[in-house]
Amino acid sequence: MGKLKGKVAVVTGAGSGIGRASAKLLAKEGAKVVLAEFNEATMYEVMDEINSDGGIAVAIKTDVSKEADCEAMVKKALDEYGKLDILANVAGITDKMTSIENYSNELLEQVMAVNVMGPFFASRAAVRVFKEQETGGTIVNIASVAGTFGARGGTGYTMAKHAVIGLTKNIAAFYGRNNGKIRANAIAPGSILTNITPKDTSSLDEIGMAAFTDLGPFNRGVPEDIAAAVLFLASDDSKFVNGEVLTVDSAWTVR
Repeated sequence: MGKLKGKVAVVTGAGSGIGRASAKLLAKEGAKVVLAEFNEATMYEVMDEINSDGGIAVAIKTDVSKEADCEAMVKKALDEYGKLDILANVAGITDKMTSIENYSNELLEQVMAVNVMGPFFASRAAVRVFKEQETGGTIVNIASVAGTFGARGGTGYTMAKHAVIGLTKNIAAFYGRNNGKIRANAIAPGSILTNITPKDTSSLDEIGMAAFTDLGPFNRGVPEDIAAAVLFLASDDSKFVNGEVLTVDSAWTVR
């Protein structure tokens, strides 16, 4: 029997990268999955892959920067499966390592809308459901090592991932004391090869890349490395873990 047998999960950014790998692994472990994704083509592709492999998944086009969309994806879980046990906030965008002097207001608004307001809107909708369920629920937020250090992302990205960690800890502190009925944890990935990984670094901010380069060599992971951590935090294997940030970076930040 899978670790998530009988559970219902919503995964944002489920059409690619870490979201795709996480959705497929959660489904493989028995969860019924709602795929929340902006790109309809990739969203349905993942849905077909899961269902053809014996899993259960439905999809809903979602722009996580919109409150109504985040509420709709949670409602989709309730309408389809009658409950919600797991919210994995994976959707996110990068900012080309942009330094503050080169940061436009428009870029900042876009990065914060997706990377901060998305998890906020989704978590708020999920917590309201979890409170009414005897079984509660768990939130897994994808943060970044940029959320604990200063040079692993551009200005807005770094701000956003610090905020995601703060959101995670606040939810755990406010709601986790009720026998762990509601849990919230974050994952801080290092460098992961995904569709948003820049292929041409010459287009990135020179100031940001200079600071990044000074950090020295590092290993690159794959989305499945982070999906395994999502599964751990979503399952009962981590039932006594709440308000934590799990770094998955192959010792990049240990040095």
